[in-house]
Amino acid sequence: MATEIINERLLYPSYEIIGGEKILSPAANLTHNVIAGRLYMFIGTYLDANDKGYCFTDSVDVHFPDGSLFKPDFSVVLKEREQILDWLGNVYGAPDMVVEVLSYSTRKKDITVKKDIYESNGVREYWIVDPWSKSVDVYLLRDGKYFLNDVYALLDEKDLAFLTDAEKAEVKHEVPVTILDGLKIPLNFIFKWGYR
Repeated sequence: MATEIINERLLYPSYEIIGGEKILSPAANLTHNVIAGRLYMFIGTYLDANDKGYCFTDSVDVHFPDGSLFKPDFSVVLKEREQILDWLGNVYGAPDMVVEVLSYSTRKKDITVKKDIYESNGVREYWIVDPWSKSVDVYLLRDGKYFLNDVYALLDEKDLAFLTDAEKAEVKHEVPVTILDGLKIPLNFIFKWGYR
C-alpha cells in the first residue's frame, strides 16, 4: 500500500504553474498544515453557519485567468462567486481570499511572485502568515493594487514587558477577515501550533 502511494506521487507530483513553467510544489510540514487547518476550521464554520461561501486547503488547484496555477494553503470563494467552482474539478478564477503560510522553501515566492499574481488576478484579500514570528500580514486590494492593511503579531509576556502601557493598549489580539464583514480570528487560535 505505501509503495503504491509513493509511486502515485512520483507519477503525479504536485506542481504549480508560474509564467507557463511547471514548478514542483513540496508537501507542507506539520506546523504549516496545522495553521492552514485551523483557519479552515474557524472560517469554514463561519461560512457554513451563515451560508456565505466555501473554503479550501492546498489540495485544490486554483486556475487563474492569466494561466497561473497555484495550490494556495487556504482560500475562500464567497457564495455570490460560486460559478468559478467546478465541483468535480477545481477552482477556475480568483478566490476572494488567499492565505499562504511561509516555509523555508516557499517564503520568497509567497511574498513576491505569488503576491503579484494574486494582485493582478483580483484576489481581494491576501494573508501572509509567518509561523516563526507568529504574525499575519494582511493585504487588501484597492483599485487593482495591494496595500498593507496591517500586521498582526502574537506577543508573549517577554515581548509585552518592553511595551509602555499605551503601546500595550494598541496591541491587537485578533485578525479581522475583511471579506467576511470583519469576522475576527484570535491570534492565539491561529498560532496554537508554531515554530518554537
